[in-house]
Amino acid sequence: MVPLSEYATVRVGSTLYEAILALEQVQKEFDQAKYKHRGMLILNDEGRVIGKLNHLDALQALEPETEDDVETTLFYYGFSKDFVRDISRRRRMEGAPLVNLRQKAVTLKVEDLMRHTEVDECIDYQAGLDMAIHQLTREKLRSLLVVRDGNIIGILRLADVFAAVYHTMTGVPAQRGKHEGS
Repeated sequence: MVPLSEYATVRVGSTLYEAILALEQVQKEFDQAKYKHRGMLILNDEGRVIGKLNHLDALQALEPETEDDVETTLFYYGFSKDFVRDISRRRRMEGAPLVNLRQKAVTLKVEDLMRHTEVDECIDYQAGLDMAIHQLTREKLRSLLVVRDGNIIGILRLADVFAAVYHTMTGVPAQRGKHEGS
């Protein structure tokens, strides 16, 4: 588990631009022997976690607004994948250029982009590896929020669970890093 104090966080009201800067900063400070952060947690004014924002969420927010139904409609009427891909590529070229990314990012608020935390995304801090595997695979999640006494204290990432499975299966002891035993 990565303790909440070591995970990328931003407050409600932050812009996507500020969130991206915060994520980059925590990446620089994070123990490089471990897997990098794949997103950040959003905190309310009381410092409680209310949502998550991952890389894909941020990139999707920066995508030019288009009519997603056009591709579906073209497939429905039997147009080939190559034809639909070409149409999509042309539409992307007409969308917002990359030079406008910063301008767009400073207008977007993280609370409008985040995924709200759900009960299925949380796991008790005393739960076993088997429960973590079950929740991650059943819900197809990349992480679980670790909860103690109703408060989120950290995040258990799929990569952490996979590493634990590897070390359990092979009998190779895990290298003790700053996150072990958290």
